[in-house]
Amino acid sequence: MKHCIGGVLAAVLIGAGLIANAPSANAGCLYGGIGIINKCDGPIQPDGTWQRCVAFATWVPSGASSFLVPDKRCDLVGANQHPGDAAFADPPVHIDD
Repeated sequence: MKHCIGGVLAAVLIGAGLIANAPSANAGCLYGGIGIINKCDGPIQPDGTWQRCVAFATWVPSGASSFLVPDKRCDLVGANQHPGDAAFADPPVHIDD
């Protein structure tokens, strides 16, 4: 019986250690903001640019039952890129940095 309890305890501690050391789910992303669901950056390319995708809520009028629908737009940002939309320009650095 003691061996069984010891084995279960060891398995629980090992599992907890793996979970504690796992990378966070929001690596490379920022969540929230006014009208923004999230912003996520892709890997930095050799030319210093990366793809930033911004998810936002779009209002869809439908009579008395209008609703919000999630939508996403992606654009190239980084070195020598000047995105016109403030949602893409903030923050001006790669999110994962």
